Amino acid sequence: MGTHTKKVGICGKYGTRYGATLRKVIKKMEVTQHARYNCAFCGKNSVKRQATGIWKCLRCKKVLAGGAYVLSTSAAVTVKTAIARLRKTSKGEVSTTV
Repeated sequence: MGTHTKKVGICGKYGTRYGATLRKVIKKMEVTQHARYNCAFCGKNSVKRQATGIWKCLRCKKVLAGGAYVLSTSAAVTVKTAIARLRKTSKGEVSTTV
């Protein structure tokens, strides 16, 4: 096994190869993809990455589609908020006309 790494964390397996900047980028991706996330269905912190873009809740066994390294990407959050805003405005227009 590898020795204890103080600064590099999960990227200690790469040693001195590939350059510091690339190892920092990879560290960010690997930490986020191995982390657990909150399940939208059961509320527990038990969603883990199964494969690229496939996330599974270990408690309620729901399978979710998401980003490659993060469960919810920033683009997905932007789209969700835009859709919610449009739904809210369309419901407001219907109630004023009727």
